[in-house]
Amino acid sequence: MAQENTAWQSKLVLLAVLPFAGTDVLLACYGWAARSAAVAIWTAGLSGLLGLMTWKLRAATPAGAAAGAMIAASLMFSTVIFPYQPRHTAMIPTLAVSLLAFAATRVGRRQKERLGTAEARRGRSASQVAANLGMAALVASGPVQFWLMDSGWFARATRTPRLGFVLALAALAEAAADTVSSEIGQVLGGRPRMITTLRAVEPGRDGAVSVAGTLAGAVAAAVVAGAGSWALRGDWNLFELSCAGAVFGLFFDSLLGATLEERGWLNNDAVNFLSTASASGFALAVMAVLP
Repeated sequence: MAQENTAWQSKLVLLAVLPFAGTDVLLACYGWAARSAAVAIWTAGLSGLLGLMTWKLRAATPAGAAAGAMIAASLMFSTVIFPYQPRHTAMIPTLAVSLLAFAATRVGRRQKERLGTAEARRGRSASQVAANLGMAALVASGPVQFWLMDSGWFARATRTPRLGFVLALAALAEAAADTVSSEIGQVLGGRPRMITTLRAVEPGRDGAVSVAGTLAGAVAAAVVAGAGSWALRGDWNLFELSCAGAVFGLFFDSLLGATLEERGWLNNDAVNFLSTASASGFALAVMAVLP
């Protein structure tokens, strides 16, 4: 009943992400086709290929794969720099998130099925994809980046042009950390504990954490942050900030799970979306207080 009562939250996440991402991709394709056709062709081709592979591997439903391809294209367009090379865009960290999530969900699948916590074999839905990747597309968009660059404190904190995309990279890294932490923790973490009370609970419980799962999530965050820092030609600051934001988001996700989701006030899509937002917000806050 709680899931039915909060189904509107998944629809709200879709409404917040997909129309924006779709419009952004259409406008970017039109603009880049006139300015540099290679950017439009490579972006559309690679993001479409990613969506097709995701669907074929049953990592997402057809709608989920299409949503992922659209968001990936939006992120790639938002991170174009010259001289243009497709690998030096957000495609690399987005691909890293997808691969880590795909591998983690298949580790110990039989054990998860016995526990009743295994992901559906048909893969992730469009709302799940939007909840995990949508925030990165939103904060990497032109309007948000222009606002940040106009902020005096942000200009002082920014040491390299690529640091402007730390918010998107933090959101992507948190999405990977959350999935890996949950999936690995159920298999290797033993009996988890509720983050708010530290009482032992059953695996798969909202808000439950384990040492193994948390460490696995932190490693996943570092992998995505590292991949993104390399791809976006960033520096150590980009890696540090995005990784720190992701780890903060990982714990914030568990806190929301133990409180609002446990009470049926939020569903999993809303929790994931807010957690990626918290990762971006934490990275932004750290930049605000940098000397």
